[in-house]
Amino acid sequence: MSQERERLGSRLGFIMLSAGCAIGCGNVWKFPWMTGQYGGGGFVLVYAACLILLGLPAMVMEFAMGRAAQASPVRMYHKLEKSGQKWHIHGYLALIGNISLMAFYTVVTGWMIYYFIMFLIGKSQDLTFLSMITNPGINVFFLLIAVALGFFILSFNLQGGLERVSKYMMSALFVLMVVLAIHSATLSGAAKGLHFYLVPDFSKIDGSVVVGAMNQAFFTLSIGIGSMAIFGSYIGKERSLMGESVNIILLDTFVAIMSGAIIFPACFTYGLEVGAGPSLLFDTMATVFNNMAGGRIWGTLFFLFMVFAAFSTELAVFENILAMVRELTGWSRPKGSLFCGIGIFLLALTTALGFSVLHFQPFAEGTAWLDFWDFIVSTNMLPLGAFIISVFCCYKFGWGWDNFIKEANTGKGLKVQGWMKPIFKYFVPICVLALYIYGLATFKWK
Repeated sequence: MSQERERLGSRLGFIMLSAGCAIGCGNVWKFPWMTGQYGGGGFVLVYAACLILLGLPAMVMEFAMGRAAQASPVRMYHKLEKSGQKWHIHGYLALIGNISLMAFYTVVTGWMIYYFIMFLIGKSQDLTFLSMITNPGINVFFLLIAVALGFFILSFNLQGGLERVSKYMMSALFVLMVVLAIHSATLSGAAKGLHFYLVPDFSKIDGSVVVGAMNQAFFTLSIGIGSMAIFGSYIGKERSLMGESVNIILLDTFVAIMSGAIIFPACFTYGLEVGAGPSLLFDTMATVFNNMAGGRIWGTLFFLFMVFAAFSTELAVFENILAMVRELTGWSRPKGSLFCGIGIFLLALTTALGFSVLHFQPFAEGTAWLDFWDFIVSTNMLPLGAFIISVFCCYKFGWGWDNFIKEANTGKGLKVQGWMKPIFKYFVPICVLALYIYGLATFKWK
């Protein structure tokens, strides 16, 4: 691309945008139902360990690659790899990974918008997750809203569109979340719910829990498919990348923990199933709000919070896809936004219609297109991407440790210390690869 690279206007914009990419349905939809299915507090403990030991190093490395290259993932490796190397193939896989993520994430965002509107207009009494996902009209219409609104915002310049919207939206999200968590703490089942959620039962921790926690850590941080690298390419060198990564992970973890603090007290108060899976957020919380005083108001606020969380990630990943497509084509923002919007909408129709018209069972009974796209992203693209990035940054046959450290530690703030090298160079890639192989071996194929 010949035009000058766009820049974020402030450090706050970078932190809010990067945190927005991390904070999304992974925190407020997927994290609570995985916690419920994997036994509560033990999963939360292992998840926190995965964030610190695997997620933080991977995020620092991905930011460093983006900032050093000043390019999106499809061009990033070209600028950092040595002549004749093929690392750049992962850049194209990152583009596929981001598109695959949006093939189901946009549909989930549409579900959030639908529930928000139903509570807002007072038509929430008959809401059920099953009736929603099996209604093709609802799925397609709200998918269209999610995609069209996202790419409309991105058609403006970076600071005037994405950065401005993200700062306001993320600020509102934090306020709404605190209000809802305080309200949940007043429910009669709060003590039992928080005990299940925050007190580990070590007997329930096994290999599947560890694999699930790792995949969830990479999913919630959007690590491994270049989603963070693009924002690294938009910032200057005033701040070191370890400190910025810590700030983003703290915000991300805060939202995930608070989401559970909102949902599990409600589950135990109303005797609802904590292991309900993907429907936990929708069926459980709708039941709660429909049976409490002022439920319409609380339900509207709750699903507004969910819409903000979903949109924050959707916008960030859309930006990543758009940046890669523009670097490959040289298109303007409006033209690229229109092309990407149409393409993602058509691909996401597989998920939107997967529970009604386009029946497809890729794995065990009950699975559908959503599970297929999630398998590509969460089970494969994210951990493999994190493995590739860690090897590329830490070994001489890639970018190399010295180059990585020089970039990561430039600027004020926390630095990557020498004693951390074994964690980055050995622990992260070995652990990620081992858990990835174990995850495939124990995956419920049929």
